[in-house]
Amino acid sequence: MEEKREDGQTQEERRAQELLEEKEAESRTRTYSGPMGTLITVLLCLWTVFQLYYSTVGLISAVNLRAIHCIFLLCFTFLLYPTYKKEKRLRKAPPVWDILLMVLTAAVFGYLILNYTRIAQNGGRLTDLELVIAGVGLLLAFEAARRCSGNLAVLALIFLAYNWFGRYIPGRLGHNGFTLKRVLSTQFWGTQGILGTGIGVSATYIFLFVVFGAFLKYSGFSKFINDFSLTLVGRTPGGPAKVAVLASALMGMINGSAIANVATTGTITIPLMKQTGYKKEFAGAVEAVASTGGQFCPPIMGAVGFVMAEFLGMSYTKVMLAAIVPAFLYYLGLLFAVHFEAKRLGLSGLSKENIPDAMKVVKEQGHLVIPLVVLIALMAVGYTPLYAALISIFATVAASWLRKETRMTWDKIVAATVEGARSAVSVGVCCVIIGVIIGTVTLTSLGLNMGYLILSIVDNTNIYLTGFLVMIMSAILGMGVPGVAAYVIVQAVAVPVLIKVGVLDISAHLFCLIYACLSNITPPVAMSSYVASGIAGSDQTKTGLLSVRLGLVGFLIPFFFLDSPILLVGVDPTATLAATLWAVFTASVGTVALVSGLEGWLLGRASWPERAVLMAVAPLMLYPGYLTDGIGFALLAAVVAFQYFTRRPASPVPGNA
Repeated sequence: MEEKREDGQTQEERRAQELLEEKEAESRTRTYSGPMGTLITVLLCLWTVFQLYYSTVGLISAVNLRAIHCIFLLCFTFLLYPTYKKEKRLRKAPPVWDILLMVLTAAVFGYLILNYTRIAQNGGRLTDLELVIAGVGLLLAFEAARRCSGNLAVLALIFLAYNWFGRYIPGRLGHNGFTLKRVLSTQFWGTQGILGTGIGVSATYIFLFVVFGAFLKYSGFSKFINDFSLTLVGRTPGGPAKVAVLASALMGMINGSAIANVATTGTITIPLMKQTGYKKEFAGAVEAVASTGGQFCPPIMGAVGFVMAEFLGMSYTKVMLAAIVPAFLYYLGLLFAVHFEAKRLGLSGLSKENIPDAMKVVKEQGHLVIPLVVLIALMAVGYTPLYAALISIFATVAASWLRKETRMTWDKIVAATVEGARSAVSVGVCCVIIGVIIGTVTLTSLGLNMGYLILSIVDNTNIYLTGFLVMIMSAILGMGVPGVAAYVIVQAVAVPVLIKVGVLDISAHLFCLIYACLSNITPPVAMSSYVASGIAGSDQTKTGLLSVRLGLVGFLIPFFFLDSPILLVGVDPTATLAATLWAVFTASVGTVALVSGLEGWLLGRASWPERAVLMAVAPLMLYPGYLTDGIGFALLAAVVAFQYFTRRPASPVPGNA
C-alpha cells in the first residue's frame, strides 16, 4: 500500500499535483489574502464588465480597446503569476518589482492610447522617446509571456531575432534585414504587431467565451453533462471512458483550452476509467484526446470558429457546418477505440445502481442547456457571436434560477466572473506575444517565403505532399500554445501555402486548425497528454504515443477534404445532399475500420492479417469515390464474414489500474 503523508496525499497524487502545477498555468498563480485579495476580486469583476460592455454595445476604437485590454492582461499577469517557480504563492501584497512593472505597463500603453491618433496622422513618424516606449512595451510583453507560457515566449523571441538576423540566412528564407526603428514601429505602434489580430481576438471572442464557460460551470452544467453522459453510455462496455469522451468534448468546445479541460474533467474521469479496468496510460490518453478535439467541435469550437469566420469573411454558420463531419468522425473513432479496448480487456459497464435515472437528470438539470440553445438560436437568426455570448451569460444565470438546487447565488456569480477573468489572462498574454510572431511574418514576408520554399520542394499540383509538409509546420508552430492562439499563428504562415496549390480557403483554414489543435497530443510537446499522464500516474512518453494512436483519425481526416471538400458540409456547391450523406456514411465506416485495425478487435480478436486489411479499408472508405468504396466494402465484408464463422472466444486481459 502506498505511503501517505500527513496531509493524506499518496505519492501518486503528489506527482500528479506537481506535474499539474508545472504544466497548467492557472495552478501556478499567486493567492492573496486580506484586503489585497478583495481588491483583486473587485478589479477582475470591473475588467469583466468593461470587456462585456465594450466588446458588444459600447463604442470604442479597436486600437484603444486592444491597448486597454493589454493593460489589464499585463497588470494581472504581474499580479498573479510569480516571477520565478519557487516563489511563495500565498501573499498579502505583490513584490515591489511587480508593482513597478504594473505602473510601467499603465504608463507605456496609456501613452499609446493618448498619442496613437496623432502619430497615425503624422504618417507614423516616431520620436526617440516613442521608440524607447515601444522597446519597453515589447519587453513588458515578453516578461508577461515568460511567466504565462515560457515556450511561446522563446518562439516569439526567435521570430523577433529573425527581423535582424534573417539577412544572414541564404536562399528563400533570407531577407535584407530591418532597422531597429522599423521593427519597433511595426511591433508596437502598428496594427500588425502586439496590437494586431491576436490581441483583437483575445479582447473579444476569447474573453467572452471563457467567461461564458465559467458561468456554465458554476451553474452546474458540468455535472449535468457527466450525469447525462452516464445515462447514455454508462452501462455499455467501457462506459466510464465513453462518459469521459462525451463530457470532455462538450466542455472542451466551450472553454477552448485542452489543458484546462484535462485538468478539470480529467480529475474525475481518469480515476473512474482506472477503477473500471483500463490501463493508466490508456485512461490518460483518452482524456487528452477527448479534451483536445473540443477545440474544433461545433457548435462553439472553443471560440476558434468565430475567429475563422472573421478571417474568411463568411458567416459563422458556414464554418460550423463545415466542421461538423471532421469533429463527428474524430469522436466516432475515439468512442469505438474505447469500446473495442473494453471488449478486448473484457470490461463491462457500470452497474445499474451507479447510473442516474435519465428522466430524473433531464427533469432536475435539463434546464441548464438553455444558455447553449439561446447562443445557437441567436447566431442562427443573425446576431453576432459576441452579442449572442453576452446574452447567453445572462441566460445562464436566469436558467440556473429555474430550480433551487442549481440557483446561482451572488457569491457564485462573483466566483464565476473572477474565474473567467483569471482564465482569460494566460490565453490573452499568449495572444499578445503572438503579435510579435505575426508582425515578423508580415514585415519579413516569412509566410510567403516559406510557402515558396515548400512549393519549390514539391510539385505545385501535389496537394497531398504540400499538405503533409504544412501538417508538420502546423503541429510545430502550435506546440504548447492554446487552441485559438495556435490557430492564429498557423493561419498566418501555413494557410497561404495550401491556397497557393489550389485548396479552397475554408478547407485550408480547417486543415491548419485541426493540426494546430492536435499539437496538444503530439510529442515531444504534448501538453494535454502530459497533464493527463500526471493525473493518471502513468508514463508520459507512453501516454503521449498512445494519444497519437487514439487520435489518429484526426491526423488523417484533413487530407481527405483537401481536394474533395464533400466531407465539409455546404462547402462543395457541386455535391448533392445524397452524395454528401453517402460520403459521410462511407467515411464513418472507414473510421470504424481504422480503429478496429489499430485496436485489434471487430466482432472478436483480430489477427495481424485481419488488422492489416482493416487498416487498408480505412483510406479506401474515407476517400470519396464509388470504386474505392466498393473495394473497401468488399474487403470489410470479407473480414466480418471470416470473423463471424471462425470467431475466437474472448479471453479477458486484466487491466493494469
